Amino acid sequence: MPSMTKDWLSCIGNTPLVQLSRLFANERGIAVHAKLEMLNPNGSAKDRPAARMISAALEKGLIGPGSVIIESSSGNMAISLAAICSQLGMRFISVVDPKTTAQNIRIMRAYGAEIELVQQPDPITGEFLPARLNKVKHLVQRIPNSFWPNQYGNENNYLSHRDGTMREIAAELGQVDYVVGGLSTCGTMLGCATFIKEQRLDTKIVAVDAVGSVILGGTKGKRFFPGLGAGIVPPFNQSKFTDYAIQVKEADMAAGCRMLVQHEAILAGPSSGAVIYALKEVLFHEIPDGSVCAVILHDRGERYMDTVYNEEWVAQHLNADLSSFDLHK
Repeated sequence: MPSMTKDWLSCIGNTPLVQLSRLFANERGIAVHAKLEMLNPNGSAKDRPAARMISAALEKGLIGPGSVIIESSSGNMAISLAAICSQLGMRFISVVDPKTTAQNIRIMRAYGAEIELVQQPDPITGEFLPARLNKVKHLVQRIPNSFWPNQYGNENNYLSHRDGTMREIAAELGQVDYVVGGLSTCGTMLGCATFIKEQRLDTKIVAVDAVGSVILGGTKGKRFFPGLGAGIVPPFNQSKFTDYAIQVKEADMAAGCRMLVQHEAILAGPSSGAVIYALKEVLFHEIPDGSVCAVILHDRGERYMDTVYNEEWVAQHLNADLSSFDLHK
């Protein structure tokens, strides 16, 4: 990205890959490595597609100084775009809904983002995402010099993971038998699957979704955590690129987060907890001895101290008792 060099934007990607040798200590020779996407400059895997979408739009002349970037996001994508737009001198408007956390909104505003709150869900689907997208389209029509990156349909979303996330994993590990990651727009896992297909690798894609999400064909239900799952099937999921599909309850996401911080001292968000829980508690017994696994840890946990890491909140909203996970051991 020639337009994004010699500043923090050039530090996006090439995140560390570390072995989870304590959490997955075993006698079967299975090695589990974590791709720490949380160590991107703005704390999540969304830095990759945000930077690539903006860079591509700059190169095509679709945007420039003074442009207004408008996107629908539940949190991490908006934070990444807010930071990138601030760095490039562009105005950014984030369309959010009531599920967006107050802390994420504060972070966006710290970067100078403007917030458009959609109060009511789409009347046909009952979901906020279609309502947010309709708001984005309305704003783009109304505001001069505006641009919608469209993380849900922009090929630069998944290509950033094809050329970045999965390429880096394969280069460092060589043989990879399983890659496990969460779903929202499906860009991360579609990008990984695209690389695997193009390179003719034998790697299996394990897609992890939230109970209450319909991405993997589940029944729509109430979900508290943003960033994992959706109430509608994203366009990127039309290709059916997964080898394994696992849905995880939100209480188990919180348990996965606590397993990760207790055993590996890695503080991650609920989508990462879902990935850890899915591999350790659901899929691990099916994996052949000697397998090499890579798990994608999508974002940092500091943004979830009032929810995932709050035992009272977990007990009240998820009806779960996680006191057995002593975070001070």
